[in-house]
Amino acid sequence: MAKAISVALNPWDVIGFAVNEGYGVKGLADLGIETLPTQYIQPSEEQITASTIVDDDSIPVVDISNWDDPKVADSICNAAEKWGFFQIVNHGIPVEVLETVKEATRRFFALPAGEKNKHSKENSPTNNVRYGTSFTPKAEKALEWKDFLSLFYVSDDEAAALWPSACRNEVLDFMKKSESVSRRLLEALMKRLNVKEIDETKESLLMGSKRINLNYYPKCPEPELTVGVGRHSDVSTLTFLLQDDIGGLYVKKLDSDAWVHVPPIDGAIVINVGDALQIFSNGRYKSIEHRVIASGIKNRVSVPIFINPRPSDIIGPLPEVLESGEKPIYKQVLYSDYVKHFFRKAHDGKETVDFAKIF
Repeated sequence: MAKAISVALNPWDVIGFAVNEGYGVKGLADLGIETLPTQYIQPSEEQITASTIVDDDSIPVVDISNWDDPKVADSICNAAEKWGFFQIVNHGIPVEVLETVKEATRRFFALPAGEKNKHSKENSPTNNVRYGTSFTPKAEKALEWKDFLSLFYVSDDEAAALWPSACRNEVLDFMKKSESVSRRLLEALMKRLNVKEIDETKESLLMGSKRINLNYYPKCPEPELTVGVGRHSDVSTLTFLLQDDIGGLYVKKLDSDAWVHVPPIDGAIVINVGDALQIFSNGRYKSIEHRVIASGIKNRVSVPIFINPRPSDIIGPLPEVLESGEKPIYKQVLYSDYVKHFFRKAHDGKETVDFAKIF
């Protein structure tokens, strides 16, 4: 406990311990600290309050067991337009696949700090595997209460060589079992945009790369003062999120300042529109701000799969969207430039999409 007191009091120790030495917020929580270190205290405007939460509304839940029913595609597209978020049930991904990848996430974060830190930005032999804490600690005024492992998929061979063995097989299994569902979702979304089929070129543009994150949010001593993840929208085409039963994900309601909780549903997957799809659709589909609160009760894990264009792709409104004479509201941008813009700053709501906007 003596170390806990010194870490809580000495601001330099907190950064060194959690960020540089790789202990993360799990290391802080494991010390038994009872007061949140000042580096994690968010400005009051970033702290979610009861007055901004809407309890009597929720994002749509779509049963996708029967793809032949046109109501399924309609529900998906309507949710993408009005909410930017929805949950899918009866998707066909075995429950054991979902449970084992959550367990693998817990197993990785239970490793000693030195083992996890082999995959930090400074130590990892590849940029495609990255262990870290918060979001971009060097750019943030206040840190986020989250540790993560980020895995950019290149090939099974690279994953076998470089991904941590504690979680490698389970993550690959989850990623592969989700591929057909992701494709069906994108096919439905594209049809409403006048894209008749996803050919090889479109497939590469919409889903040419994947990044999988394992997120760990330890129990927090003063959760109301911090955030698990700050306000942001994703830079993906689609995000395919598995959350555990703890809850804490909040979505901003379109055209309002209200936040809506996304309750965990056993076996469900949360789907959200990313900035790339908002740009492809010329703003028809909405990439919505979301955030995660910290929990004072239990540790939480989540596993998002970010389905993205390739870094070398140029993204902009699809020709099929504009062929009726609709004016583009986004310019053509190199996707890797867009992503770099997102990662070089702290989470800031929807500011990133302005990078691609025509003013």
